[in-house]
Amino acid sequence: MNRFLDRLSALAVALVIASTAIPATAADLPEPTGEVILTVSDRAGDTVARFDRAMLEALPQTTVATSTDWTDGQPVFTGPLARDVLAAAGVSGTIVDAGALNDYHVTFPAADFADWDVILAMTMDGTPLSVRDKGPIWIVYPRDDNPGLANPEVNSRWVWQLQSLTLD
Repeated sequence: MNRFLDRLSALAVALVIASTAIPATAADLPEPTGEVILTVSDRAGDTVARFDRAMLEALPQTTVATSTDWTDGQPVFTGPLARDVLAAAGVSGTIVDAGALNDYHVTFPAADFADWDVILAMTMDGTPLSVRDKGPIWIVYPRDDNPGLANPEVNSRWVWQLQSLTLD
């Protein structure tokens, strides 16, 4: 019984920590004070959340070192997990439509964000991504840790200059 209570206490502490790290819904998000660089919408096309750089940087950050078809070597990318951004926006769905500044759009299963540590990278090798260099946000898959992700279908999901995510 004592081990059960210890585990229950540890779970309660973990839930408290997790609940303070990511807003529960878009209503809990502060208003952006800087330039909005990402909008998250629901299937009706209603904007659910708008994020500036500071808001995305305030979410827990994840680092992924992985090769890409567009860079040399194994750059180190940092940004929030895509699933954390969706959780902060309070939106869910089965299909993601990711849109870029140049009007490129791709749809793919939202399960990608649950199955792998896909990040919305804002830095590469410690340098903020600029629009000129695939930023300010680039969807990055941890493909070196998951060789099955190194294929043309998944490559099409590496949206750079990301500006919107719409969930259906």
